[in-house]
Amino acid sequence: MIARDKLYIDGGWVRPQSSTATIPVISPYTEEQIGSVPAGGFDDVDAAVMAARRAQPSWAATSPAARTALLRAVASAIRSRSDEVVALVVDEVGTPVTLARVMQCGIVAHTFDNAADEMDALDPEEQLGNSRVRREAVGVVGCITPWNFPLYQLALKVAPALAAGCTVVAKPSELAGLSPFLLADIIDAAGFPPGVFNLVSGDGATVGEAIARHPGIDMVSFTGSDRAGARVAELAAQSVKRVALELGGKSAQIVLEDADLKRAVPYGVASAFNNAGQMCAALSRMVVRESILADVEQLAVAAAATFTMGDPHLETTKLGPLISAAQRERVRALVRTGTEDGAALLTGGADVPPDQPRGFFATPTVFSRAAPTIRIAQQEIFGPVLTIIPVADDEEAVSVANGTPYGLSGAVWSADSERAERIGARMDASTVYINGGAFNPAAPFGGTKRSGYGRERGRFGIEEFQRLKAFQY
Repeated sequence: MIARDKLYIDGGWVRPQSSTATIPVISPYTEEQIGSVPAGGFDDVDAAVMAARRAQPSWAATSPAARTALLRAVASAIRSRSDEVVALVVDEVGTPVTLARVMQCGIVAHTFDNAADEMDALDPEEQLGNSRVRREAVGVVGCITPWNFPLYQLALKVAPALAAGCTVVAKPSELAGLSPFLLADIIDAAGFPPGVFNLVSGDGATVGEAIARHPGIDMVSFTGSDRAGARVAELAAQSVKRVALELGGKSAQIVLEDADLKRAVPYGVASAFNNAGQMCAALSRMVVRESILADVEQLAVAAAATFTMGDPHLETTKLGPLISAAQRERVRALVRTGTEDGAALLTGGADVPPDQPRGFFATPTVFSRAAPTIRIAQQEIFGPVLTIIPVADDEEAVSVANGTPYGLSGAVWSADSERAERIGARMDASTVYINGGAFNPAAPFGGTKRSGYGRERGRFGIEEFQRLKAFQY
């Protein structure tokens, strides 16, 4: 049991003012409580905001070199404690350990290093005719993050915000609240000035809304569902603060008739199933030319069979549990609608896996011959479910890919890379992978349509936390 009973505010660990209540953290594999975090409230948010406001002017005035040195110290500490970080995230999220080393730990350290590198390379001023344009910190930033990548999502906001000279009040998800406290330990040990980073745990309706509406916060950066993101934007509008939203997705992979199917199909299945499908950018729809549908179906079923379920601490496990019983029931309910709406179930289904007597597991599932308007082809499932949709030509492929309320990621596969790029250019997505292009953690990432607005990663992530001032001469 890891019982966290204090919040990190103004450079120290303090007991919550609002309540002595705690929120249990449940292992999605054992279904047992593994820890708890404080249930903070408005008074705690207010104390954190006041501390951040006091610290912000001097932090913004600190040299970029001094700020980036502290960020690199955080990255180094994460690497030195990587075994501890990985074990904790595996326990509270259920990500298989082999995946967690990269996606839940290694990328976190890289994010702090990258923010430091990009800040070092950014020119804070530029001459524009008779004007000198200066980049300045936006001020105090509220960072609200989800549970699927509890450290990475936090790092994507905290590292560039601190690099830019902003101070931070962070609220991680209470479902996976333990690893963010470990990050606060690391930041505290690195020697940041008091008030520069603050952590207040609690639920969204209390702490999240308090951050979104607090007049002392200049900007809110939120990652989560589109419903919650709309609420954050509504509350933030009351004080006309800046908002960045990275929300849900229903991303499509277009597979053309000349594609290398032995590469394209397993790639798409892995994208849909990694982290038990709990990824906003998952390629959960595979849009396929009718002439190759039968081959794609066969390859997809074979690829799905390789996602062995089990203890996420074991090196052999490829598919861990979902985060909670409620999430499992939501996924199962949506899977049931697939057959109800006429899609062909190729493998998997809504039944609980019989060989997993404990844990919030969902069976890896592949549907095919799905109409593009049915529920499993329109709604974000956030579970290991892939929907294959046949199309007649390139025009229909683009129309289907763009035919959801979301616009986050996409992919195109074709032997003709120029054709693939032409199609990718027409997709409603901020990131399009061409023929399995490698992930670039420095490239901009964000949404269109109901997937949100604003960009994270690399210099683009830093610029999100800066404002422009022009001096006229």
